[in-house]
Amino acid sequence: MNIFGWTKEQLAEALKDHGIPRFRADQIIRWMYQRGAVSFDAMDNLPKSLRTQLPQHFSIDRPKVVSRLHSADGATIKLLYEFADGQTAETVLMRHPYGNSVCVSTQAGCRMGCAFCASTLHGLQRNLTVGEIAAQAIGIADFLRQEGARVDTIVVMGSGEPLENYDNVMAALRLLHEEYTIGLSYRGVTLSTSGIVPGIERLAEEGIPISLSISLHAPTDALRNEIMPVNRMYPLADVLRAARAYAERTKRRVTYEYILIRDLNDSVREAEQLAKLLRRQLASVNLIPINPVAERNLFRPSKETIRRFQKALEERHITATLRREMGTDIQAACGQLRNRLMEAGL
Repeated sequence: MNIFGWTKEQLAEALKDHGIPRFRADQIIRWMYQRGAVSFDAMDNLPKSLRTQLPQHFSIDRPKVVSRLHSADGATIKLLYEFADGQTAETVLMRHPYGNSVCVSTQAGCRMGCAFCASTLHGLQRNLTVGEIAAQAIGIADFLRQEGARVDTIVVMGSGEPLENYDNVMAALRLLHEEYTIGLSYRGVTLSTSGIVPGIERLAEEGIPISLSISLHAPTDALRNEIMPVNRMYPLADVLRAARAYAERTKRRVTYEYILIRDLNDSVREAEQLAKLLRRQLASVNLIPINPVAERNLFRPSKETIRRFQKALEERHITATLRREMGTDIQAACGQLRNRLMEAGL
C-alpha cells in the first residue's frame, strides 16, 4: 500500500490494524512530507524493528522526475514527472518577487479540446491521484528547502481540468494545507477552470478561500464555441452566473483569463464585448498573449494590439493586467514538454 498522499489520520488508522501506536504516524508522515524520505530505513528515530516491519505492509512511492528544464534567467524551472504506470505530467516553479509559486497538473493529458492548448493534443489518459497531485508541490518544496526557501503559492493551472478531478484535487489541497506537509494557506491557492459550472458551484460550498480563475478567452458564445468546445455544455451565461455566485459566497474576486490570439479574439470590438459581459462583477481580467503551439498554427498579436485591447477594457472600468511571461525559452506552457517527449517516443 503506497502511503504517499495519505493524511496523518489515514496512516494512524492503518498502523493501528498492525498493532503500531498512533503516535508513530506523526513521525512517519513528517519524514515523508517534510524530510523527503522515500524509504522507512531513513527514519532513524523509529525503532529498527519497526523499520523492518513497515515495508512488509507499506511503501513510499513518489513520482520521478524524467526531465528538468531551467530558464536562462533562473526564474522558472519546469519538471516532467513520471508516475508508476508510465503516464506523465508537468509542474512549473516560478520565482516571483513576492515568493515562489508552483503550477501543478491534475490530469495526465486533457479532454477539453481547447484550440490554443498543447495539453489536449493527445487527449486525456487519466485523472491524477491525490498523492500524484500533492507530490508535485512537495517535490518543489524539498528542492526549495535546500536553499532556505518555501512554496508560497500554488496555481492549479497545469495540464487537465481540475474540476473534472474534483475529489482528488480538493483532497490534495487539504493535504498540502496541513502543517505536517507544507502548511500552505488556502488564500495562496488559485484554481483555474475552463468553466465546469457544477464544479464551480460545489467549490463555492467548500467554505475555504481559494481564488477562482476562469478561462474565458472569448466574449461571445459563437467565438467561444469555436475555440473552447466546453462552451457548448456550459455557455457563457451559465459560467458567469456561477462565477458571480462564487464571488458573492466567498468574497473573493474572480479572475477571467483571456488568451489573446492574433486576428481571432484581439480586436477592440471583442474588448468592448468583454467589458459589457463583465460589467458590475467582482472580477478582473488577466490578459495572456498566446504562447504559440506549433501544432495549432495560432499566433500572438503585436504589442500595439495588446496595449489597445487592455486600454479598451480599462476605459470601460474593467481591471485588466497583462500576465508576466516566464519560461518561454523552456516551453513552460502547459503540455509542451510532455508532448515533445511523447512524440519522440520517450
